[in-house]
Amino acid sequence: MAGNGPIRLVGFDGDDTLWRSEDYYRDAQAKFEAIVANYVDLDDVHHRLYAVEKRNLALFGYGGKGMTLSMLEAAIAITERRISAADLHRILELGKALLRHPVELLPGVREAVAEIAREHEVVLVTKGDLFHQEAKVRESGLADLFPRIEIVSEKDPATYARVLAEFELEPGAFAMIGNSLRSDVLPVLELGGWAVHMPYHVTWVHEAEAALPAALEGRMRSASTPAELPAALRALQATATVG
Repeated sequence: MAGNGPIRLVGFDGDDTLWRSEDYYRDAQAKFEAIVANYVDLDDVHHRLYAVEKRNLALFGYGGKGMTLSMLEAAIAITERRISAADLHRILELGKALLRHPVELLPGVREAVAEIAREHEVVLVTKGDLFHQEAKVRESGLADLFPRIEIVSEKDPATYARVLAEFELEPGAFAMIGNSLRSDVLPVLELGGWAVHMPYHVTWVHEAEAALPAALEGRMRSASTPAELPAALRALQATATVG
């Protein structure tokens, strides 16, 4: 396996780390709220939709399909079943548009992944609906950079531990790069791994419900752009080597 230091394998998140995603969900939500506003005058439509989405995660998982079903359910509940079939169809079309949105790489992503891949083995670990994530990977043009691609239903310590077991690696030899503290950073740090946090300009509220404990801060570095990722990873590698 590649890698000249303690960190030998580097994982990359997909949505909002390699390519844009949350922007499209925010746009769909705004259009959903505009449709529902024709029936009710509520200030908490956003929160009521999220409550339905969160409740449905165990059934539908993450991604556009789950959000579409949750929007339909929330619209029926919020309007007390007064919403028309035509408007339900409009909401359904919002969901279909989510699944068809273009894959737009963040500036400098390909160059950053390629540079890191010259020094480490890399793996793409992305969460969501299998068909949708497969399509995103295919359309991103990045598949050639990742010898291994993992599409998972959840990112928790158990999932990362399974991936590491398949690579026959201890957590200390793994670093994860991603935009979400909840999904990309905390589970890996809790296992004893390393992480680079690259925040996106918007984050789904579910992913934002997390905070980094002070005791784990030394195992994480931050990057503002993809161009900063190689240097952030080298800084982690230096810390891991000293440790």
